[in-house]
Amino acid sequence: MQATALSCVLAAFLALSGSETEAFSAGSAFAGVRARGARATNGRMSMVAATKYNTAKSEAIFTEAKDLMPGGVSSPVRAFKSVGGNPIVFDKVKGAYSWDVDGNKYIDYVGSWGPAIVGHAHDEVLDAVKATMDKGTSFGAPCALENELAKKVIEAVPSVEMVRFTNSGTEACMGMLRLVRAFTGKEKIIKFNGCYHGHADGFLVQAGSGIATLGLPDSPGVPQGATAGTLVAKYNDLASVEELLKTGGVAAVVLEPVVGNSGFIPPQPGFLQGLRDLTNQYDALLVFDEVMTGFRIAYGCAQAHFGVTPDVTTLGKVIGGGLPVGAYGGRRDIMEMVAPAGPMYQAGTLSGNPLAMMAGIKTMEILQRPGSYEHLDKVTSKLIKGILSAGADAGHDVCGGSISGMFGFFFAKGPVYSFEDAQTSDLAKFGRWHRAMLEKGVYLAPSQYEAGFTSLAHTEADIDATIAAAKDVMSSL
Repeated sequence: MQATALSCVLAAFLALSGSETEAFSAGSAFAGVRARGARATNGRMSMVAATKYNTAKSEAIFTEAKDLMPGGVSSPVRAFKSVGGNPIVFDKVKGAYSWDVDGNKYIDYVGSWGPAIVGHAHDEVLDAVKATMDKGTSFGAPCALENELAKKVIEAVPSVEMVRFTNSGTEACMGMLRLVRAFTGKEKIIKFNGCYHGHADGFLVQAGSGIATLGLPDSPGVPQGATAGTLVAKYNDLASVEELLKTGGVAAVVLEPVVGNSGFIPPQPGFLQGLRDLTNQYDALLVFDEVMTGFRIAYGCAQAHFGVTPDVTTLGKVIGGGLPVGAYGGRRDIMEMVAPAGPMYQAGTLSGNPLAMMAGIKTMEILQRPGSYEHLDKVTSKLIKGILSAGADAGHDVCGGSISGMFGFFFAKGPVYSFEDAQTSDLAKFGRWHRAMLEKGVYLAPSQYEAGFTSLAHTEADIDATIAAAKDVMSSL
């Protein structure tokens, strides 16, 4: 009998014995459904749900939330608009799992959108934060923990000689944008269609009908003047970048080295190095937005993984260990433009918060342990291969991939090299996939255009369970 079948039998036995906690073990492929029995189907075992997947409490809380907050959420993608239906409301998280307010348990591949790389609520991180909290939750003054985390970042990230901490990735990118303009004395910025750098006015830009155009505001309330200096190129297309650089006056080329906000799109061979060469040639800075990829692709971030060093880097997510944080850093001569060392002003009341600093320090300590990134690569590559195989076997057009603890796939024939390619995906099918996987106890990002994340807490059993669920769902779409 296969391992997944054994886990289903075990889950059914435990459920019948009344041990709900154990019935929702990592080995159960249907952790979100209350299972009460098993049957043989096509030579393997599958669970029979005696009770329907129930989200009544989530529905009630979200209904109330819509009267209290715009759209019922504090960040738009959480509202499930891209996949249909209402969002589930979380109650708690631990390790590789999350629980909603109705008691359903999920294998979680969102991980708080990336920070939970060592697993949710890791005991060592919690203990360190609790001990720090006893000294106070915020100082608004220098603390030694800032030095400690700064040294870890500088030692790990090739481009960073000095670092400034902020409260979010968006704030880090806002500071970076002002910095590159201040340092170069130029105003134009080149970004890429589908790359997200936070909700600052200068970055909320969509591409026009052409491959590379002047940006137009992508949100009401953004004045056209705020985006007049933002140029948009096509990811993985060096010719589109050089065409814009030739116009002159470009301060920097800014990109996600691995795109995570159009789905998972890695750079093609030579693309990042080509950007490095072009920015050198046209006297512009190169900026890697590693808020998502930082310490997830590799301990030295994507720039270490690909061997291409930018001039400035933005960070977030992992370096805060689950607490609000951001950072931007780079060459010393550039960073010394930042106040109070230099004239470029940027500040923050809670920047360098001791709780976030400690959570980041402990998270990075854990990541430095032998085998961490080998584990991430092993479970993630197995997961995406299993999902793609399940899709192909069921006759769907699917393509995707992974690097270390980051992955993604598209309901598209592929290959996907850019946001334009990603837009050929079957979004309706993804919505059905997402809901069906949710009902089987697998929590995935609620958008075709978002990457997924694994953690050190994800086990082989979690991956096997997810692949088993994917096979069932793919065959029913």
